[in-house]
Amino acid sequence: MKATQSLFAALTVYHDHTPRSAAMNMAIDEALLECVTVPAIRFYRWQSPALSFGYFGRFGDVAGYRGERDLVRRWTGGGIVFHGKDLTYSIVIPATDVVFAESSTSIYEEIHRALIDALNRNGVCTELVESPHCANRTPQRGVPTNDCFVNPVRADVMMDRRKIAGAAQRRTRRGLLQQGSIQGIELGDRLAEQFAHVLSGNCRERKVDEEILKLARELAEQKYGSENWLRKH
Repeated sequence: MKATQSLFAALTVYHDHTPRSAAMNMAIDEALLECVTVPAIRFYRWQSPALSFGYFGRFGDVAGYRGERDLVRRWTGGGIVFHGKDLTYSIVIPATDVVFAESSTSIYEEIHRALIDALNRNGVCTELVESPHCANRTPQRGVPTNDCFVNPVRADVMMDRRKIAGAAQRRTRRGLLQQGSIQGIELGDRLAEQFAHVLSGNCRERKVDEEILKLARELAEQKYGSENWLRKH
């Protein structure tokens, strides 16, 4: 298979090994969107089994899981995603970067093509969903209430007829945020490293600094961890 051309000229890589609450994970992603000036990818973990659901989702569809999972409404669209054993990542593209000018759908597909390339390099055979009946779904809105991983849509990643990777997006004047989950495969840090290096041949690793964490704590308290945000709509 022909190697995927690098999507980004440079990429900051955050390996966030500290397990965090669902609200804090969402808050750090938004804080990165506010602060970074170079495209960035963050790989992160969950301190307990969690469930995220899209911005347009209904709280009533997930309320029954409240006793067993840490629930959070994402700022991005899409459906219900169960977290805990998945490889979760976010990609932030500042509005000043040339890639931001591409369509959201194109960016979604290019990121997943890079993921497929990384998986192939690790001996995992996957493919991109290209079914015509999925074309009306957009990365920012998507399927609002259904389990995301039983509803593959165009440009998602499949292996042996099951979905293993999907994502959702939010585009603002500051940039574009894509939040993604990879499930059902065990490649650990090796996949994360390979994925980042396919996205860019110029990767620089950094830790999530205190400025970003301070903003994230405020967002977690005032927004993602609040009952009003969880139950909105």
